[in-house]
Amino acid sequence: MIKALFRKENLYMRIAIGFAAGVLLGLLAPQFSVETKVIGDIYLSLIKMMIIPVLICAVMTGIMNAADPASLRRIGLKTVALYIVMFLASFAVSFAVAMAVRPGLRTSFGNKPEYTGEIGGPVDFSEVLREIFPDNIFAAFSENNILPVIIFSMLLAIAVVSIGDRGKPVKDLMNSLSEAVFRMLSYVMETSPLGVMSLIAFSVAEYGPGIFMAIGKYVLCCWLACIAVFIIVFLIPVVAYTGTGARKFLRACGKIALMTMATTSSSATLPTTIKVSTEDLGAPESISNFTLPLGCTINMCGGACSFCCLALFVSDFYGLDLTPGRIVAMAAAATVINMAAPGIPGGGIVLMTSFLTMFAMPVDLLGPVAAVYRLLDMAFTTINVEGDVAANLIIAKSEEKVLKLQS
Repeated sequence: MIKALFRKENLYMRIAIGFAAGVLLGLLAPQFSVETKVIGDIYLSLIKMMIIPVLICAVMTGIMNAADPASLRRIGLKTVALYIVMFLASFAVSFAVAMAVRPGLRTSFGNKPEYTGEIGGPVDFSEVLREIFPDNIFAAFSENNILPVIIFSMLLAIAVVSIGDRGKPVKDLMNSLSEAVFRMLSYVMETSPLGVMSLIAFSVAEYGPGIFMAIGKYVLCCWLACIAVFIIVFLIPVVAYTGTGARKFLRACGKIALMTMATTSSSATLPTTIKVSTEDLGAPESISNFTLPLGCTINMCGGACSFCCLALFVSDFYGLDLTPGRIVAMAAAATVINMAAPGIPGGGIVLMTSFLTMFAMPVDLLGPVAAVYRLLDMAFTTINVEGDVAANLIIAKSEEKVLKLQS
């Protein structure tokens, strides 16, 4: 039993144990818990350290391995455009749900949490554009300036693909580097039980048992947002546009959900996704074999739910003000960041950290969130993959109409 507990795939169980130990420590030894928060701070620092390497490798390998110059024409552009529209629609629906639930409000604490940092004033979009395209990319690396790093990585990957066989050494190098970086990330994630124990112990000692109600409401909010996105962004458009029966689509998505909830990995579910799309839903293999692997890389509607609920949760928890301009900026940033989502279980914690860091918001709540992230990741991964299936059906239907017009 002990040996099974320490298997890689059972990290979430070790985190759960760390969470329980942290609760007991925070209740029984509050002073010690506050003094040893440095352990949790080091854990968060390790995650922050991985942000830039993970984003560079994920973006570049995703584009270089999925991009076929002959395919990046009508279907490719149409697919990417649809994925972006679906992501923004998911963000809007999730924001409406989060505004209705407000998981960070109406929670009593023994010691009211405060944040002394500054999240900034109104968003200047001209300044945002200037920061996206810096004159010194190495300065962006050193300053953890995420959007410029992602844009640079995308442009470099596209350039490598465009030069054909001459770019193969770079592609091979990045694939090898990506394996090493994600292995390193897995080492960092192995410290999660200790880091979570420290952070939850501090949270309980500092804020009191009210933290549990806040985290519980946050988990509920995320699941409700995912359900709303599935119905409004996936189910209704698929039934209305493609003519696929609602029961047929729901049965197919149920088969996929069994895999996504078990593995919490879009990549691990891909074979099942392709099989269900082609055999159960009748999508053409030629389109499915392009759109589904691409969606596995860049279509992350579950990430829209994640970032939206997280932003409102953290802002309400610390009493911060989110202006309309900042919400729009967050939606735009989330769209780009999610195209670099690591295809590994729990990788979303890194993206959550990068998202909060980009907008100078506190990251201390990611300790308690990491403790329940398995519950969140089950919902987010399911929505990510089922979004790919919905988009695949819509693209297939649109191509069917194009072919009829051409004939």
